[in-house]
Amino acid sequence: MASSRLGSYRARIRGALRTALEEEHPPKEVSGSFALGTFITMLPTLGTGLVLFVVLVAIFDRISKVALLASVVVFNPVVKWGVYGASFALGVAILGPVEGVSPTSASLSAGPDIIVRLLVGNLILAVIATVISYFVVYRLAVAYRHTEVGERIEEAVHDIADELKK
Repeated sequence: MASSRLGSYRARIRGALRTALEEEHPPKEVSGSFALGTFITMLPTLGTGLVLFVVLVAIFDRISKVALLASVVVFNPVVKWGVYGASFALGVAILGPVEGVSPTSASLSAGPDIIVRLLVGNLILAVIATVISYFVVYRLAVAYRHTEVGERIEEAVHDIADELKK
């Protein structure tokens, strides 16, 4: 059961990235858009990141919509729980533990201290993931553009577009 879910998840990621790589945007714009999407998606925005995506796409023509949304596929809500756990652990490692809080008990008065540790760790992880995702997607985009398959897909897309214009 878990292996079929993992396979399905991998297929969705692969499909989203392939669609982003097939766009007309140059590799720097595709990778920059994916990295920006990664940064926004990694932060605890409580869903407002999608609104920010719409605003950014409306303002900037150079943003690849598909690459931006592909980051949501990679860092979906299921994955984000792991990111939040790692963020809090990193925040605790940097700022120290919250007094009076244990894994089995926490009080509401410790809320601000917990949030600060979560945000510090999350910001650091978001920056790291953003840098890594930029370079990974850039290399994928450049490699994809130089493959025979990429050229054939591009030719097919242009042929279909020409047929639709007639």
